[in-house]
Amino acid sequence: MNSSMKAMTYQQYGGPEVLQQAPLPIPKVSPGAVLIRVKAAGVNPVDWKIMGGHLDSLMDVNFPVVPGWDVAGIVEAVGFDTPEFSVGDEVFSYGRRDTIQGGTFAELVALPAAIVAHKPANLSWEQAAALPLTGLTAQRSLDTLGVTAGQTLLIHNGSGSVGRTAIQLAAQEGVRVIATGSVKNHARLRELGAIAVEYGSGLVGRVRAEAPEGVDAVADFIGGVLEDTLALLKENGRHASIADASVSSHGGHYVWVRPGTEELVRLSLLVEDGSLSVDVAQTFPMQEAARAFEASMSGHGSGKVVLTEFSN
Repeated sequence: MNSSMKAMTYQQYGGPEVLQQAPLPIPKVSPGAVLIRVKAAGVNPVDWKIMGGHLDSLMDVNFPVVPGWDVAGIVEAVGFDTPEFSVGDEVFSYGRRDTIQGGTFAELVALPAAIVAHKPANLSWEQAAALPLTGLTAQRSLDTLGVTAGQTLLIHNGSGSVGRTAIQLAAQEGVRVIATGSVKNHARLRELGAIAVEYGSGLVGRVRAEAPEGVDAVADFIGGVLEDTLALLKENGRHASIADASVSSHGGHYVWVRPGTEELVRLSLLVEDGSLSVDVAQTFPMQEAARAFEASMSGHGSGKVVLTEFSN
């Protein structure tokens, strides 16, 4: 094995222009960890928000940074006492760790076995890399809200990747889902199991037309919608947001997803039985990570942006 690998890195905070390809040492594989050869890596808004310095007050950053938390790939090596995995296993992970440094936009990444799971066989590499953060976020949000069959859930930004997953997870449990999105995405939202309504001015009236008595719960996956949320909630209704910490001051829950094998397995079982699908909007080779960030920033709403292996 070579002593170095290709990686996308940045040496300082900034926009996509600070990303550059650079050789880095291959990560060491500690006890209880696996070394993964990256086949695909999902791009998430948090990746470019971290790169822009917006999480500096929350997380330690060690430059140079390899961005990326989502990954799908093949186990290249295992550390001591890692019976869960063997070389050659196909795996995926939400690979967030407490310190920002060694991410998934590289040829290889080392992750604790406790946050890695076997990849569902019926997902492509790109789909598997698109699922972890968004799927775990949707799952945790719904667990927090506790919605049950027969109740009505409003999802703000149903056409985003988290929203698309949440629609499916809720609908299969018998929850009536109303999801906001641009008109161009309404057909897909209906396919996934939601009543689609257009976001923006007049939203309260449009949702009231579908739920005259209000909704039992609201999942906010966009931010800036607290006033509408409170106007639409029934008395004793529940609401949660992944984008607006102020909900905590208004009886809501601010959700920050956690990595973990057990929760990935929950998602895998749903994928394997056909209950959960994953939309990928665009793919880019790893060396074009800056272009991928720009695509993600555009907020096209048709699925996830994913990086594939280096092509040079």
